[in-house]
Amino acid sequence: MMLANILQALSGTINNVYLGQMLGVGAMASVSAFFPILFFFISFMIGLGAGASVLIGQAWGAREVERVKAIAGTTLSVGIGAGLLVAVFGGAFTGPMLTLLGTPADILPGATSYARIMLIAAPGIFVFLLATSMMRGVSDTVTPLLTLLISTAIGLVLTPALIRGWGGLPMMGVASGAWASVASYSVALLWLGWYMLKRQHPLAPDAVFLHHMKIDRAILARVLRIGLPTAVQMITISLAEVAVLFLVNRFGSDATAAYGAVNQVVAYVQFPAISIAITASILGAQAIGAGRINTLGAIARTGILMNLVITGALVVLAYLFSRTIVGFFITSAPVVEVAQTLLHIMLWSSIVFGMSAVLSGLMRASGSVLVPTAISMFAILAIEVPVAWGLSHRIGLNGIWMAYPVAFLAMLAMQTSYYRLVWRKRPIRRL
Repeated sequence: MMLANILQALSGTINNVYLGQMLGVGAMASVSAFFPILFFFISFMIGLGAGASVLIGQAWGAREVERVKAIAGTTLSVGIGAGLLVAVFGGAFTGPMLTLLGTPADILPGATSYARIMLIAAPGIFVFLLATSMMRGVSDTVTPLLTLLISTAIGLVLTPALIRGWGGLPMMGVASGAWASVASYSVALLWLGWYMLKRQHPLAPDAVFLHHMKIDRAILARVLRIGLPTAVQMITISLAEVAVLFLVNRFGSDATAAYGAVNQVVAYVQFPAISIAITASILGAQAIGAGRINTLGAIARTGILMNLVITGALVVLAYLFSRTIVGFFITSAPVVEVAQTLLHIMLWSSIVFGMSAVLSGLMRASGSVLVPTAISMFAILAIEVPVAWGLSHRIGLNGIWMAYPVAFLAMLAMQTSYYRLVWRKRPIRRL
């Protein structure tokens, strides 16, 4: 799962490296300006996939294959409908959204062309995210990895081909990364459907699965009970990123480019932490479905220890080679210096973030999502954003990044308190 999540990030990173190295800082800034909007729209899918994965994990632990297909069919149906809405309305209002964010005028045309393509392709992106997420509920992490390998390989070749116009292809400029992403996701999805049918996967799009491609209200209610709070949490995070980007944009396009480079590096450090948290949630759900409640404490302890060792090692490596890593994305020496400083300020707090994610993920496996979600939202809205705003006015750009460690430390303290004092003392039942 760690490898799969890293590959998922790698496809975006490859695009950013090509754009930054072949088209310059302005192209990198254009893509960075769209990131919070994309994250906002896929947040609901992340929550929906999380809710479905918990229910699928519990059904799979109880060996109820028919119910697994019914949960997946309902979830995909909702995802496709939501994707169509985003494609229509998001594609139509791309420019106004970016303008409201305060996107610098010199990068607005490029950001708009890139963003519009990604938003119109939302249905396919949503299906891709949900399919790979739900397969993990049946303990299949290899198929998503293979799918992402195909997607990443296509992006690796197609992005520079569209930038330079190789082989008679049109030169697409900043939009090259978006078109390459759409093509790579499309091919990977077609391969995924064929491969799952060939292997008789429990979630393969066969006749039985297609029969369940409808919205079952009872199942949807259970998925939303778990997934909606998670989606709201993700949307809260994305809104916080929008607010942070608005603060960053006030410092000019160089600061926006530095913001994008830092986000790319942080993603690679945090994806293993997120993978461990997702694994803890899925294993917890399967244990609950199989009636092995006594293993939940061991899952939590193991997840926290793995996060400390693996995420901690990545943080150390990123600090040691920060200038080289940032240089992959940005060619301007002054911008590299800014990005490196910002990275040094907040990267260590990814370890704290990972520990908190393990606890909230395990509690989510039992259906306990409201309080862990409320804690995360409070830390982001009531701590991170106000601190970023206040420090940005006092000490400038660096102050924005100081807000992340403050928020993550508060989040871990609150999640740990609720886990130890309340959740562990409650009876745990299957949903």
